Amino acid sequence: MDASALASLTPEQKQAVMAQAQQQANQQIMTAMVESMTVSCFDKCAGTSGDRLDSKEQGCLANCQDRFLDVRKAVQESLERRQSAM
Repeated sequence: MDASALASLTPEQKQAVMAQAQQQANQQIMTAMVESMTVSCFDKCAGTSGDRLDSKEQGCLANCQDRFLDVRKAVQESLERRQSAM
């Protein structure tokens, strides 16, 4: 959408466009995070046990994913606190 088209929108339409853009950006961030988590945890946990994960590897993957999500949540909360303090 170019600037002239954006200027002709009502405030409600502008808000809807911005919400859609934010949703798309959030989706891209989540996709990148899941991809990063998958690669990182698989590299860390998967061994050479063949074509299946053994119970130790499965446990490692579950813990790795949990820690990854815990860190992401802590970072997000910290950023939100910093933004609200400004």
